[in-house]
Amino acid sequence: MKYSNLLFVIIGFVLLGSSSALAQKNKIDQLEARRLEIKNQIKQINNLLFKNQSKQKSQTSIIEDLNYKLGVRRNLIKVTNQQANLINREINTNQKKITALRDELEVLKANYAKTIQTAYKNKRSQNRVMFLLSSSNFRQAYKRLQYMNQYSKYQKQQGEDIKEKTLKLQQLNLELAQQKADKDKLIAENKEVQKALEADMKQHETVMASIKKDLNKYTAQIKKKQQEAREIDREIDRIIKEAIVNSNKKAGNTNTAKSSTTFALTAEAKLIAKDFLNNKGKLPWPVEKGLVKVKYGVQRHPTDASLTINSSGVRIATEENAIVRAVFKGEVLKIIVQKRGNPTVLIKHGDYITAYHNLKKISVKPGDTIETKQEIGEVFTNGEGETLLWFSLYKNNKSVNPAEWIYKM
Repeated sequence: MKYSNLLFVIIGFVLLGSSSALAQKNKIDQLEARRLEIKNQIKQINNLLFKNQSKQKSQTSIIEDLNYKLGVRRNLIKVTNQQANLINREINTNQKKITALRDELEVLKANYAKTIQTAYKNKRSQNRVMFLLSSSNFRQAYKRLQYMNQYSKYQKQQGEDIKEKTLKLQQLNLELAQQKADKDKLIAENKEVQKALEADMKQHETVMASIKKDLNKYTAQIKKKQQEAREIDREIDRIIKEAIVNSNKKAGNTNTAKSSTTFALTAEAKLIAKDFLNNKGKLPWPVEKGLVKVKYGVQRHPTDASLTINSSGVRIATEENAIVRAVFKGEVLKIIVQKRGNPTVLIKHGDYITAYHNLKKISVKPGDTIETKQEIGEVFTNGEGETLLWFSLYKNNKSVNPAEWIYKM
């Protein structure tokens, strides 16, 4: 292999090692950010789901809350373990670097000592001037002068190399000490989280044992709630389909109005819909503080494994008297008031609809023009102390997952 090719290979390995180290550091930073997010999520769970212990919650609600909390705690343990493992890899890498540097320093110091001894002997036997004057000709004298300068530079460079590698070794030792401290802290925190997880699991087992004694009663309660949810979904579906028909009639699409499944949009409505789409993943939460207690889509019920939840939106646990706000500018399409259940506000954003259900107060009316984050009402709190906002999002008459649209949901 030619020297130039060898040089390229060495540079490639150095760059690859630096890139790998940087990627690992970035991964550790990402995990730390995620770990802090989850810890904050646990604080929110305690504040929003477990703070008001004076009000007696139903057993099914307690199980739902505990399931949520257990999942988050397990996630925290998983992320912390990943972070500790990556730090451990860094520790091993740095330990290898320190060993290699120490070996290099030993060699450098030994070589430096030899050059100093040689220089001292040469100085004693003949000085620089005599060494030059003893040259047979000018060319030889010039070569000897070059040699002496190069030798002096070599000695100086040796000293600089030793100094540089000593400082690098000190820095690596400091990094290693910090990494070990970080790892020990993570391990200690994880032990505390594990204890809390075990305590929650014991409570979960106790409540589930109580439920199983009278499972039929709780199953009946769950089915009743699911029936109410389906009624709300059907009413929202009916209103959206009716609005689609009306929009097509206004646009002059009389023949296809009843069969159409999409809104006929005005130029202004098209711009709003485009803006709404452009903000996918960046829309604000419909409440200032909240966590998703029930996700979108089909999922197993936490109390009765034979039942499933088919959620057309998300259910957000929030604080009592929480203000509900519009996630985007639009127009109030409808306010639904049913005999069973609390009011729902529908807001139209071009061909997108957002639904805010389980309100106790409403501060808007149909036809109102709404701005992003404008207050539209307050969330209802039931007798058990639960404050849940049911939030749904539709593209024309099809529901979509709000978690894909709301920032960090």
